[in-house]
Order: sequence, then structure tokens, then C-alpha cells
Amino acid sequence: MIIPSEEPLSIEKAVSSLASALALYGDKHVEPDQREQHLLVTFRQPLQPTEPDEWLSSQSVYPRLFWMNRERDFSVAGIGIADSIACEGAGNNGDNFRQFALSVKDKNPDARYFGGFRFNNEEKQDPIWQPFSSFSFVLPLLQLTFENGAFALSCHLWVEIGDDIHKKISALTDLLDRVVTDTNSTVMKLPELLHLSYNPDEKEWMEECRKALLTFESGEMEKIMLARQTTLEFTSIFSPLLFLLHYPYKQNTIFRFYFEPAPNHAFFSFTPERLYRRDGNMLLTEALAGTCSKESINGDDHLASEVLLNSEKDIREHNFVREMIYQELQKICSNIDMEKEVNVLQLNRLAHLYTRCTAQLKPEFEYDSAILQLLHPTPAVGGVPKAPAMQHIMELEPFSRGWYAAPIGWVSRDAAEFCVGIRSALVHGRFAYLYSGAGLVKGSNPFAEWEEVDQKIGDILAISRQEA
Repeated sequence: MIIPSEEPLSIEKAVSSLASALALYGDKHVEPDQREQHLLVTFRQPLQPTEPDEWLSSQSVYPRLFWMNRERDFSVAGIGIADSIACEGAGNNGDNFRQFALSVKDKNPDARYFGGFRFNNEEKQDPIWQPFSSFSFVLPLLQLTFENGAFALSCHLWVEIGDDIHKKISALTDLLDRVVTDTNSTVMKLPELLHLSYNPDEKEWMEECRKALLTFESGEMEKIMLARQTTLEFTSIFSPLLFLLHYPYKQNTIFRFYFEPAPNHAFFSFTPERLYRRDGNMLLTEALAGTCSKESINGDDHLASEVLLNSEKDIREHNFVREMIYQELQKICSNIDMEKEVNVLQLNRLAHLYTRCTAQLKPEFEYDSAILQLLHPTPAVGGVPKAPAMQHIMELEPFSRGWYAAPIGWVSRDAAEFCVGIRSALVHGRFAYLYSGAGLVKGSNPFAEWEEVDQKIGDILAISRQEA
């Protein structure tokens, strides 16, 4: 890593500092390159405090991406592609995950790639998901990072075998010339919302739920999560980043994910659900299932906790997820420590039951494909048993999920963090497609589940209606 100056600089001076460091590096490498493997050089300039999402909104280089973890102590805004890990093709999720892990294995351990997967790669994709491949992960050319309490602007010089290093440096310098350094603090409003529709509509939803409930009666299924697509039509095309910029609950305990591969075509998620965090061979995961709406009970955090912890239906739904995670982890982990006490995760509008779990990966499973294959989809977004649930979801839902409810996040060779892409939306031109679901178990009330899917997109709808 090359650090031009230890002093935190303004954006404008940081860009200039990186450009100078790149030029100096190029001057020192005048001889032909005889490398036998790829080269990654990271230029990192400490930065004065800067809002990553506001900086990102000023940039016009694509793809644009954003990540913030649930603890809000690590965030990245990135533009451009230094390197990528991507696949577009047939095959099941297991094939996808194995190919993904093989690609990551050969990468530089210092490189972090951001992106996501499809929920079900065997599902026929709607045209609106066209730019979002089976999996797509990006090492940004330029990124603004907040980590360990400090800000930095970094650029990645990625050189493959046979590449002309000076052409790569020139391309990176050209990108720095295009960076907008004057971040406008005035955030535009979303255009007016013209029309809202549901897919399925309420009548079709009731029929879907009825069919799902019949599988419980027959003993074929124990739980299934069904989703709804809510389509918003606006008066004009707009930047999907406005949803990120206008998100009103900055202190909410959620992950924030944004991926815009092409202008005005983006997927984003405000999700409370961690799939897992891996550091070397140590794994952190959790069961998150069981929901209470504070608006529907007209209560505060304390009442929401009381209602959840005394709800037979929610406890049962939560235990499906908890038990499945414990059983699955036994296949690839040792020293599994699942919390005995169920906790409550408090959000602005909702509360969820959750239980943390730590484990140590067995040596032969210290790679992400094994973890992804076991944990995705959790019963919270798929069902129990897993394989029949995936089939029923394809048959019952009248749309393709794309990246909704799939693993999204970041990965490096030695660490990774994935969340579950729920409370999410896909924006394409004038349209926003909001996704939310409800977990059905024996005894579920389809009318109550319809209200729950409404509550789960409440934050995004409030932004759309400019009520936030």
C-alpha cells in the first residue's frame, strides 16, 4: 500500500495527492513488466470527514456502489471497476457458489469485492433484472472508506499478466480527473409518485397463501416465506441514490447496500438481517425471524418486545430458523455456540426476534461456498424443508426475485460479510419495484401477513411519498 501523505486532506487535495503518487509510481516502472501473476497496488490517502453517500451521488462513473455494516463503523462508497468476479449462466445455486469461491481463492488477500447473488439461479429472470447477473462483485477503481474511525480515499491499480502498466496508470489518472470534488449538500427530491400497484394483488395473495397453507396440512412443508412486488411509477427518471440519501432513520440497526451497474438502474437494501461474517476460520451468524409492527400495536420498544416474546406463532417461526442454522452448521463447523436466550432487535417501525451464533469452521470448509450453500436461503426467506420451499416459491410467486432476499455484501480471500437482501428495491428508469415478504407457518393468517409485507416496506414507501 502506498500512502502519499499521513495528513487527512480535503477531497480536492486527496485526489491531487493520489494523482501525484500514481505519476511517481509510473516513473519508477519504466522497464517492461516480467511478472508471472497479477499485481494490485493500493494508493490510500487519509481524508477529512466526508459523507460517503453524498460524495457518491456527485460522481458519474459506473458502477456505483455503497456498503455500510449494521454497527455503522465500516462503510464504503465506490466507483468504477479495477477488477471483478462475475458469472452469468445456467446452473443451480451450489454451482454458482463453488465457482464464486474458486474465483476468490486466486485473488489478492488485500482486495475487497462488493456485490451480490441471485436468490435462485434456476429461476427465469424478469427483464428488469438483466444487468444483475448470477453473481457480480466489484473491486472499485476508486473508493471512499470509513473504517477504524477514520476516512480515506483509495484507488486500486490492478494489472493482469500481459497488461501495459502505463496504460492502466493512465486510465486511473483519467478517472481521478473525472472525480467531482465539490460535494453538493443539497439533496434533490424524488419526482412525484404517479401510481402504485401490487403483484400479486390482495386477492391473488390470499390464494397464494391458501395453497401454501395446504402444504402444511399435508405435512410436506413446515414453513415458507412468500413475497410481494410493489411497483411504484414516478413522473420522471431519477437517480436511485435518492432513496439512500433520503433514508430517514440514520441510527436504525440495519445494513445499507447499494449497487448501480448502469445509470438509473440500481438495487438497494435496508436490511436488518446478517447472513454471516467470516474472519479467517471464525464464523458469526444469527437467526432472525418473527416480526412485530409497533404501529399495529400502537406501542414502543418495550411493548414490542413483550408481544414478540409471548407470541407462540413468532417464537415457532423463529425456532425453525434457529434450529436449521444449528443443524446445518454442524456439517461444517466445530465449537458452535448458539445463544440460549432469544433477543429482540429494535428498528424504527418494527421489532424482530434474533439469536446470535458463533462457530469455528472445520479446516476443509474454510471457504465461502460451503457457508453460502448451507445458510442460503435461511428459513426466514425460503422455508423448511429448503429444496421444496425453493420450488414452491418459483411456482407461487408471479415474479422473479432477482437479487431480492439473496446474499449481498463483500468478500476478500480471508474475510467476508454477507447480509440478506430484504427490505429492498430495484429502480429502473421511472419505476421502483419494492420487495417484501412474510413467513407462513401452520395457523398463519393471510390478512395479517398482507399487512406485515406492507409494514416491511414502510420506510421505502415513506421516502417515495416524501413523508420521511
